[in-house]
Amino acid sequence: MRGRTDRYPPIPRAEWTEAQRRHVQPMLDGPRGEVVSPFVPLMRSPELMDRVQAVGAYLRYRSAIGRRLTELAIIVTARHWDQHVEWAIHAPIALREGISAESIEAIAADRTPEVAPEDECVIHAAVCELLASNDLSDTTHDRARALFGERGVIDLLGIVGYYSMLSVVMNGARTQAPATAAPPLAPRANRQ
Repeated sequence: MRGRTDRYPPIPRAEWTEAQRRHVQPMLDGPRGEVVSPFVPLMRSPELMDRVQAVGAYLRYRSAIGRRLTELAIIVTARHWDQHVEWAIHAPIALREGISAESIEAIAADRTPEVAPEDECVIHAAVCELLASNDLSDTTHDRARALFGERGVIDLLGIVGYYSMLSVVMNGARTQAPATAAPPLAPRANRQ
């Protein structure tokens, strides 16, 4: 992704339309406090940006699976989509929330973490299964429901869908990743 031109770079605040100002305000007033990378290209569709950020605020900050497992689901989704922005932002947050450096490095290398708590193994398996096969096996679903309840499973599915959407937007927009301490995503051999 680096070295490619950002198709939809930040819009200077002085050039924001009235609709952009109105729809960005909830983001500025919310937990993000600023227009962060995924919403830069989305500013071109202010109402979509506003609706998307409201869903994301719930999923990221208040999901039924908690912050640690939410961050894990985000980075596994980012890995699937080779999404460098989400990876750069969320891998350091996942580490702060309690995901081990070894697990994060394994995910960056497109490997399954070798040693992780059961709840993390179930999240990793569910996200990978959904994104690889477009389905969730009964076994994985039942393990997730036993650990997180029905609301937790639905929130997890929402997280995967939401961060997949952001990944598609930023990959298409060629949004540039910020420099962070996140280990780089290894190239995937099976991608064209």
